[in-house]
Amino acid sequence: MKKSIRNVLAMGSAAALLTVAGCAAAGSADVATDAPVADEAPMSALAAYDLSGVSVAVGSKDFDEQLILGEIMVAAFEEAGAEVDNKVNLGGTSIARAGLESGDIDIYMEYNGTGWAVHLGQDDPSFDPEELTTSVREMDLEKNGIVWVGRSPFNNTYAFTSSPEVTEANGGAFTLQTMMEYVRDNPEAKVCMESEFPSRPDGLILTENATGIKLAVDQQLILDTGIIYTETAANNCDFGEAYTTDGRIPALKLTLVTDPGVNFLYNISGTIREEKYNEAPEAFDGIINAILAPLDNTRMAELNGLVSAGGQDAADVARAYLVEEGLIAG
Repeated sequence: MKKSIRNVLAMGSAAALLTVAGCAAAGSADVATDAPVADEAPMSALAAYDLSGVSVAVGSKDFDEQLILGEIMVAAFEEAGAEVDNKVNLGGTSIARAGLESGDIDIYMEYNGTGWAVHLGQDDPSFDPEELTTSVREMDLEKNGIVWVGRSPFNNTYAFTSSPEVTEANGGAFTLQTMMEYVRDNPEAKVCMESEFPSRPDGLILTENATGIKLAVDQQLILDTGIIYTETAANNCDFGEAYTTDGRIPALKLTLVTDPGVNFLYNISGTIREEKYNEAPEAFDGIINAILAPLDNTRMAELNGLVSAGGQDAADVARAYLVEEGLIAG
């Protein structure tokens, strides 16, 4: 359960002031009462949790949002006194999950939709974020000994964007149905995607099933994540796979294809090996909930944009976020 850290700190500060006042009154007469008292550095919110003596190997996937979330955990756990092994930027979903299951890492951030469809092999997910996360949490713990901690407000679901030229010719945004009809009727049209998206159970097949239109293999152009956005903006991809919280969408003035609710939910949680979690469950619960609470879609997109469009380092963006939220010392 998330602790009221601010109240605890406020009470502690008040007690400290009373103690200082009492000591001054009891001091000898030759001590100047107007002598300045050195200010103590305020305790950060996350420093109130104790991970001293706990070693944590932190991983992440290999795209900007995951790099930021991974570096947020690294800085947060260090603030709480943990010995952190930074293994951020491992690779794709399968690599990060394999690292968790093998014990090469102890924790990384994962999405509830990915947990449900990919790691647990389930169909027909709930579209209620809390219900979906609870189902994944219970099943993954029972089957695999993986604990899901917290849940982000943001939902970084899969989406498509349309290129400026195609959007203008269409007179505005496409829907998933009209996008697939356009691609079907224009054999030269290209849809740019990441390598795993066409084969994921929560990927392209959801759009194909919902629209009743299969995307021809020769119309699929596989690119690295970041290149999809720039190539779509340059009109070299008619449509590009995207994540809805990616800061490059507004930065490059791309247009999201309207989704009536086809794609799964993708709220984030910390996924941690049960034996590591049991070393300090209250601390892990409190820290993960505290760092995720401010991250709605707008805030996550802003952080992503600083890295993907602004070229800032993910670790710098992560630390600045934690300082701004008062979670770590500046």
